[in-house]
Amino acid sequence: MKNYTITVNGNVYDVVVEEGASTGVAAPAAPKAAPKAAPKAAPATAAKAAGAGSVKVEAGAAGKVFKVEAKVGQALKAGDTVVILEAMKMEIPVVAPQDGTVASVDVSVGDPVEAGALLATLN
Repeated sequence: MKNYTITVNGNVYDVVVEEGASTGVAAPAAPKAAPKAAPKAAPATAAKAAGAGSVKVEAGAAGKVFKVEAKVGQALKAGDTVVILEAMKMEIPVVAPQDGTVASVDVSVGDPVEAGALLATLN
């Protein structure tokens, strides 16, 4: 892991980057100056996860679902984009951690998500 201190618009953030992260996106550590909190995920998102696949695809950062690239039943290779999140005007691809078939897509375009939120599952 590597630690970085980043200043954005006067807000100072301590960021920890872990090598080999399954999503390819590192989640930021607690900021020194607290920015506005991201909206909470809709409660329906947790209910959709029932009967899902065994491999979880989770958000690496809080944001809003910008685009859903994968469809249920679609075969994916490790590294293929499943969902694109938008956070701080950046598009962040969330990729499949391994080869598999999409079992469920648990978010829709426009949904707010927290870091670690379940986006999709694979079999």
